[in-house]
Amino acid sequence: MHLIRAHEFGTADVLRYVEDEPPKPGHSQVRVRLHAAGVNPADTYVITGTYAFLRPQVPFTPGWDGAGVVDAVGPGVTDLSSGQRVFVAALPLGSSGTYAEYVVTGIESVHPLPDSLTFEQGAAIGVPYLTAYRALFQRGGARVGETVLVHGASGGVGIPAVQLAVGAGLSVIGTAGSDAGQDLVRAQGAHHVLDHTRAGYLEEIQDLTHGRGVDLIVEMLANENLENDFDALARHGRIVVVGARGPVSFTPRKTMIAEADIRGTALWNMRTDEIAEAQAAVSRQLEDGTLKPVVGRTFPLAEAAEAQRYLMNRHAYGRVVLDCG
Repeated sequence: MHLIRAHEFGTADVLRYVEDEPPKPGHSQVRVRLHAAGVNPADTYVITGTYAFLRPQVPFTPGWDGAGVVDAVGPGVTDLSSGQRVFVAALPLGSSGTYAEYVVTGIESVHPLPDSLTFEQGAAIGVPYLTAYRALFQRGGARVGETVLVHGASGGVGIPAVQLAVGAGLSVIGTAGSDAGQDLVRAQGAHHVLDHTRAGYLEEIQDLTHGRGVDLIVEMLANENLENDFDALARHGRIVVVGARGPVSFTPRKTMIAEADIRGTALWNMRTDEIAEAQAAVSRQLEDGTLKPVVGRTFPLAEAAEAQRYLMNRHAYGRVVLDCG
């Protein structure tokens, strides 16, 4: 089989397209013939060897998300069978491996893929949708009738956040940096869409909320936005930090004025019951069509390095995936 392997830590340049024998499933494991794999920002952090949550032993294959067909099952597997369409979601933190034609993982990470979804869409589910669910409900405490601002709403986690929030009965304001991105966010059901490249764009939120502000902000780039987020936040509001790419200059007094909460979140901190709750909710809404993953661009598996560079250096729309063949 073909796969991507990193023999050392560094930039995307360390990724190599190699061949190896397909792995064999053990007890309570399945082997999935992957047709697509998702590319996450966390993948790019892991290969540097400096990711706070994981420093794998080299050599290793990146990737936690993918979709394909069950190819073989190990002893003790009764709920999955060969030939079944599935998606692989958020493998245990200590393992990875979906940048490949085959992956072996525990049954808890493998879920039926609705017939209405392509394999590319299946590869867009795991980390993005579970992260969005956790940010909105488990960390953000979103409730029906509240207003949520999703920063970077056209991205890999932003789109799931908008879809989940709309489905939960929230009033949703999304931001994007281009006309195409704004149209994409609007198509996901956002009630209002703002251009976050325009000076003073957050001032519009006061008009949209009749001077009250938003109850919850899902923040994808805290190092750029956190200081100004408080200008859009209602009293006793919450900001959930999903992503940041550097330090931020911050005025603590703003938390005092609004009596606001800043809450961090990371998928890898989820307890088993929280993962089960999030996965059940996401799977249910995928099945009924409430959630529809959006794939922005697909790269061949051999071009995984370029896919990572594209993800981090451009404002990608939707999910970046790899075509595993």
